[in-house]
Amino acid sequence: MTKRLDRPEAASEPWPDGAAPRVTITQTAAQADPVVPVLLAGLTAHAAPQAGPPDAETLNLVVRAPGEAAPLGGLQARIFYRWMYISLFHLPETLRGQGLGRALLQRAEAVARARGCTGIWLDTFSFQARPFYESCGFGLFATLPDCPPGHARHYLMKRLTDGEA
Repeated sequence: MTKRLDRPEAASEPWPDGAAPRVTITQTAAQADPVVPVLLAGLTAHAAPQAGPPDAETLNLVVRAPGEAAPLGGLQARIFYRWMYISLFHLPETLRGQGLGRALLQRAEAVARARGCTGIWLDTFSFQARPFYESCGFGLFATLPDCPPGHARHYLMKRLTDGEA
């Protein structure tokens, strides 16, 4: 589902009876805000009866030059609910076109299979690497147009099992 922000909806009052608000809403930008554990606990309690515990795990595959400590690129993924989500993937131009990106995806897939994942999903923008991901066996399952404006965001997946899990 999407909601367009360029078509404002009529304002509505959260308390139609005109009573004083029973809660307040504030905004923060801190990633470590105390609301994060509350959100995770609430969502987990709601989802666990249907999907099981999330058992979230982070996977980092780091590319370094021989003998160097500083990373040149790599891949970061999260595994939860028996799916792997590749959230970050970057290689500098000098390392592209040599099979390294494909090797990183194959290594991530091996980890996903070892963890019993049903599949892998990722998203990429229209100006990025959709053809590369498709050549690695990923298929398009959704596109969000005009995100960012003038481009599209593509969502791709690769199923690792035959049936629904």
